[in-house]
Amino acid sequence: MGRTADMLRGPMRHVAESRPLQYLAAVALAVFVYFYALDSLHIPRNGDENVYAHITLLTAQSGDWLPLQSNLDHMRNTKPPLLFWQGIASTGWATEWDRWHLRYPSVLYTLLTAWLIFLLGRKLGGECTVGAIAALSFLAFFSTYRFGRPFLVNPAETFWLFLPFFTLLYWRERAFDSRFAAPLLLGLFTGIGLLYKSFALLAPVGLALTWWYLYQRRYRLRPFLMNDVIKLMIVGIVSLGLFALWFAFDPDPQAVWQEFVVGENAGKFDPHIGSYWAKLLWGGSSVWVLLLGYPLNAGLLAFPVIGLFVIAWQRRYRMNDEERMLWMWMIVLFVIFAIPSQRSARYLLDAMPGVALLLALNWQRIPRAAFITSLLASVAVLALLGWLAYNLQIQMGGLYDAVFWTTLGVTVLLAVLAMFAARWTRGLTLLVSLLTLLMLAMFLRPFDGAAGRYDVAAQQAVQDKDVWVPCDFRASWEDYRFLLPAARIHGYHAQPPILMDELKVRYPLYAVQLPLQDKPCAECEVVGSRLEIRGRHNDAEIKAMLGGKVMQQLFVREWLLRAPSGEGEEMQNVEGCR
Repeated sequence: MGRTADMLRGPMRHVAESRPLQYLAAVALAVFVYFYALDSLHIPRNGDENVYAHITLLTAQSGDWLPLQSNLDHMRNTKPPLLFWQGIASTGWATEWDRWHLRYPSVLYTLLTAWLIFLLGRKLGGECTVGAIAALSFLAFFSTYRFGRPFLVNPAETFWLFLPFFTLLYWRERAFDSRFAAPLLLGLFTGIGLLYKSFALLAPVGLALTWWYLYQRRYRLRPFLMNDVIKLMIVGIVSLGLFALWFAFDPDPQAVWQEFVVGENAGKFDPHIGSYWAKLLWGGSSVWVLLLGYPLNAGLLAFPVIGLFVIAWQRRYRMNDEERMLWMWMIVLFVIFAIPSQRSARYLLDAMPGVALLLALNWQRIPRAAFITSLLASVAVLALLGWLAYNLQIQMGGLYDAVFWTTLGVTVLLAVLAMFAARWTRGLTLLVSLLTLLMLAMFLRPFDGAAGRYDVAAQQAVQDKDVWVPCDFRASWEDYRFLLPAARIHGYHAQPPILMDELKVRYPLYAVQLPLQDKPCAECEVVGSRLEIRGRHNDAEIKAMLGGKVMQQLFVREWLLRAPSGEGEEMQNVEGCR
């Protein structure tokens, strides 16, 4: 390890000259960014969060840990129970039911992963600044921000599946030579990860560990078979044994088999439309889209990551062992997740800690132009946020205060400074990326304030009443439990849009989203209204946005309406959004 640190210390010498307090301040900023607006209904996230929240709430209300509960069609055993148990524990059996209590364990998991990255970066690079750059890069990735804060499986999955590889790299010789203790720990870590996501993750983990043990033996097959195969068997048996506890303790193991093993896992090999090979080579789930997954996951740091790939190819014969092993993990994940018909950059999230480490270890080798391009991308995002905020301020008034505009201005100034001052370019790129994530949250924050919520009078008016709300994804109506906590919430399909005349016939109390300038039906009673930002658009709406009608398609006013007397009597005959 001393030789490796010496090899890396040369390229990182200039980094080491940076002031430690600057990195400490950047870490404090990153922690603030990840906790800021954590309770928001509008943070970058995935629609599955509402599904998981729904299952958690109903399971908590049942009073039992198992079986999992759901009112969604074919959406009960959609994931192993550990995420739902985490939500039950963090909300006190749903007695403190809000987004903050659901999400804060996710942020803690993400910060723990960043801490592991820091420790490993410091050890491999021989400098604390290398570890700091690695941890900050991981936190500055947009994929980490998007999937590392909401109530999703990804934060815990990433932590527990990175932990075995961290263990082997950090305690290199001792961990690889251990006959029982280390394999047992690797199995426990992997098993907990499986209980968050799926038993199928044992395939990439097991293959990567096998490759690592073979590499450690310099591909000598006899010592590998004599000494290491049993260790890998221990990892597999312990991890699958932990996962099997779900079947052992669930009162309905047959449902777990049908819904999770057959439906959720085997179903990912079904192309649904067209042939498997056509979907492999063409379309939004093709292998080429997956190939872009690593830079796409990096978000604003995509260009340095692309530079990292180029440098890795150029240095393929000069890499040290640790770098090669991290690339092995990335390659295995890509190959394994290229096999199912459903391919997404999200499936590569478990390798992003390794990407962050490789980025830090090659920080000075990456061309400055890559960081300049990232800074230009940040300025473009900041300009868009500023333009949208300015137009909203004109139309609505009072949404954005001086703190918002000051932070925006400071971030742009830092980006400009980084572009023109070469000695600041690399370090400030991380800071600007984090501040851009903060600006996104600050831009969305008014939609969680008075302008984006129903007032007390509206909440009281629908207390203990059935209210029908627009639904554009599975269980998206779960958000309305926080907007109208005392109402009985039901969802109706919002795509394709339903005409106002049809809505008032179907539902006595309903919410409808309209362009900012439109008004609801004259004969309907307005119970309340709020400002909303739309996250899902059909093809026609996307074309309209590309044609310049951004404000008209991105922002809407949602009206909570009571249908005229005598209307809304067909409600019981209408199938809701399930």
